[in-house]
Amino acid sequence: MGRRKTAVARVRVFPNGDGSITINGKTAHNYFGQRDTHLAAVAAPMRVLDLNNYTLTVRVVGGGASGQAGAIRHGLARALVRLNPDFKLALRKAGYLTRDPRMKERKKPGLKRARKAPQYTKR
Repeated sequence: MGRRKTAVARVRVFPNGDGSITINGKTAHNYFGQRDTHLAAVAAPMRVLDLNNYTLTVRVVGGGASGQAGAIRHGLARALVRLNPDFKLALRKAGYLTRDPRMKERKKPGLKRARKAPQYTKR
């Protein structure tokens, strides 16, 4: 399980695979389209550990593309640590095991957004 913003990803890692990544029934390239940054974020934990013989299947819901890519990266890093605890040090050092807690702040009553107040008029 990986999370970022409001996105939640369930990642399954299969050893002795062909290196393919399936996200919600589509290939990673089809799912994220031309966004190379999202594809790079998803594959980052594998690149850090220099692995390419695992097959990944991912179910991700909520958030946007960037949040989903971050959630997948977080979930993949956690799954790899479960698979082999020796990976933990390298993934922790790269920052992939840390949950990114930044979320949209809730709107407060009397305000237009979370912190923006209505414009003040003197007369």
